[in-house]
Formats: sequence, structure tokens, C-alpha cells
Amino acid sequence: MDRFFSISMPAAQFVRNVLLFSFAALLPVLLLYVLLAPGFAPALAAGGPALMRFLRQVATNGLPVVFAVNYVSFFLFAMTEQPKAGSRDTAFFVLVDVLLRALLFPGLHALIYVLSADWFGSFGGNRSTALAVVSPTLARSAFFENISGVYLYATMISALPLYVSALGRSEFLGPIVRRLPMNTSVMLLALAAFALSVGLITIGAQGIASLQARRWQANHRGRGRGRLAVPPIATSKRAGRRTQRSSQQPRREQSSGRFEASSR
Repeated sequence: MDRFFSISMPAAQFVRNVLLFSFAALLPVLLLYVLLAPGFAPALAAGGPALMRFLRQVATNGLPVVFAVNYVSFFLFAMTEQPKAGSRDTAFFVLVDVLLRALLFPGLHALIYVLSADWFGSFGGNRSTALAVVSPTLARSAFFENISGVYLYATMISALPLYVSALGRSEFLGPIVRRLPMNTSVMLLALAAFALSVGLITIGAQGIASLQARRWQANHRGRGRGRLAVPPIATSKRAGRRTQRSSQQPRREQSSGRFEASSR
């Protein structure tokens, strides 16, 4: 991997390699998702608008997200391959990458969803709707229940080389690594680090989605109470003119007033 990603190589070559690796990682995972999703493959095979929307989503959402996340990880990988990666232990790069993934992946989704609403009229052309669906979508990505799961696992191509390189050179984690065969222990730790990044994304998205659901329920309960709290006698147009009537007639007017208030 150090042949393809090095700090000393030209920037254009580095970007080209990241793009090629991202594309190569995206295709097989995308194909697997299409085959596993019920009825998805026949719908795409029929062509038409469904196929065009699918390709547009992959080109404008999937590839940019995968490329951006992979670029950061491959750059950190190139730094760990330097003779002197800095005064910090190389395991520090793993921590940085995990945290950046937990921020970049949902952040880029939110940005692209908003732009899609503006440019393509997605989500009814509503930015608020676009932002509102980000968290529920990412909360299920780790379970491969939507196409964002494809993008999430396509970034593994940059995570594992970085984690294996950084953890294998780490002095801090040396005692743990030496307890098992070198390749096995490093790979297990690398997979655990990637699982941690996926877990942070999932838990964060689930938490935000839960807050959104509670807020939505509170708003609707508030609207319901607002309708019922309108004084029925005040809404009746005849209340001021019929104050001397029997006790049963005001009850009828209260019913009428409540209906008028709710119908508005």
C-alpha cells in the first residue's frame, strides 16, 4: 500500500489513487446490496427513471462520501509509513481516524442531502426534510438496510491498512499485540477499531433520531392541546347575545364553539 500512498508523491497522483481505490471498493459492496435488496435488481434492470436516480445517487452521494473518508485515512496511513511519524505513538492515528470518521460520514451526508434538495428537488426540495432523514438513515446503515451502508463499508478499504500499519508499529500496544501471533492480533485490533467507528456513527445517529422523534411528538401534542384549549363560549358568535338563556342552551353553544375551533 505504501507504493500507492506516500507523502512524497505528487498530489494529483495521490488523489487519483484514492479515487481508484474508492471506486474499486464501492462497486462490489454496491453489487451485493443490489442483489440482496428484494426487487431492487429487477427494477434497475428495467432501466428508466429508477436506474437514473440510482446512478445519480451513487455518483453525487456515495462516491464523494467514500472518497473524502478514504482520502483522510490514506493520508494518515502515509504519515504512519514515515520513518518518524511524530512524537506521538502511532496508535494515536487510529484514534484520530475513528473520530474523524464519526464526524465526516454523517456530516457529508447532511451536506449532500441538503444540496440534493436544492439541485435535484430531492426530499420535496425541502432542506429541513433532507436534514431530518439523515439520522434515521445512518442509524440503520451499519445493518446494511439502506444504501448508506454500502458507503460505510466501502470505506473499510482505507481503514484496515491504516489501522494495521499504526497498530503494528505502536509501542503502547506492543504488549497486547505480542500475546497473539503478530498478524492475527493486529488484524483483530484493526477490525475492532473499525467496528468502533461504525458504532459511534450508529449510536450518534440513533440518539439524534430519537431526539427528533420526541420533538415531533411534543410538537403534535402541543398542537392538539392548543385546539382543545380555545374557550368554546368565546368562539361562539351568539354567546354575547344569549346570556339570559337556559343552562342547556349554553352547552349546545359550547359544543358548536369547540367544533368551530377545531375545524380551523
